[in-house]
Amino acid sequence: MAGNKLRLMERRRDDPTELEQARIADQLIAAEQDERRRIALFLHDGPVQSLAGVSLMLDAALGQLEQEDLDEARGILEKALGRTRETITALRDLSFNLEPVALRDQGFEPAIRALAEHLGISNELHVELAVEDAERLTEQAQVALYQIIREAFHHAIRRGPPSHVAIGVEIRPDWRVEATVRDDAPGERRRASYDAIAQRARSLQGKVAVEAAEPRGTLVRIVLPPYAAG
Repeated sequence: MAGNKLRLMERRRDDPTELEQARIADQLIAAEQDERRRIALFLHDGPVQSLAGVSLMLDAALGQLEQEDLDEARGILEKALGRTRETITALRDLSFNLEPVALRDQGFEPAIRALAEHLGISNELHVELAVEDAERLTEQAQVALYQIIREAFHHAIRRGPPSHVAIGVEIRPDWRVEATVRDDAPGERRRASYDAIAQRARSLQGKVAVEAAEPRGTLVRIVLPPYAAG
């Protein structure tokens, strides 16, 4: 038994395909763990703390009702209601970011368009889209690419915000998939700030390049291998 296990390990060590598959699997596991940590931190510091505050407010409102101080109780309840609505919005945004309903039910282009409209309106910027080719990608590639574009979009807003963002997806003649997010926000010198985007791309054996855009801004270029195109 030990000899068989040793031979299997040696075969895997000598097989480039299996080594590459193992490496990709490790990257996927690491990316999923990082995502779970981010979600857990967000929930703990955001909605959980907010709901704890709402609970304290409701306790205080009950105390005021027992003392028949209706005006004070009403004021506390109004604050609790406002906090609850903010928490619902935060949880709805989290759900939308994890897997937007439009991506699952309608496809990539409607999902990206909904994201662009939401961020464009809230940040007063113009968004240009050319993502028709993305409809030909595999489901896994569409989900990962959506997350990459969303992250690059938010990155541009944090740096700027920009006044214009252009998002494109193209299947090249060699069947590689190229996605670009170009913005006119101030540039970011810290390459590490794009690590999350690069990690998502690596989970699909893709590569990310960050370039200065002319006359100003940043161009994020993502290239995925041919298998991403369905």
